[in-house]
Amino acid sequence: QVQLVESGGGLVQAGGSLRLSCAASGRSFSISDMGWFRQAPGKARVFVAAISWSGGSTYYADSVKGRFTISRDNANNTVYLQMNSLKPEDTAVYYCAVRRGGSYYYPSNYGYWGQGTQVTVSS
Repeated sequence: QVQLVESGGGLVQAGGSLRLSCAASGRSFSISDMGWFRQAPGKARVFVAAISWSGGSTYYADSVKGRFTISRDNANNTVYLQMNSLKPEDTAVYYCAVRRGGSYYYPSNYGYWGQGTQVTVSS
């Protein structure tokens, strides 16, 4: 069993930066691949970034490549999403989740979702 709590969201102007954190409880965090997803109002939840359990492999949606960086600290059971050069289209609720298996890119392959944190980017 893993519990996830996201934080770090807020209101930022276009071009600004935010760092999201996802604190996990549970013994299996250090051996779990993790992902970040986002959901804008009226839209489906979509993949943003993912990281393997060791941190050795990372994956990004094309829309955030070069702007967002995912990382993790297994000693502190936390995964991060550094978001730079934010755009209004990045506005969404951001969720972290534990990957159960299969493709990194599909929400259905993840379990143990957090409650989400709101990111709003003003133009």
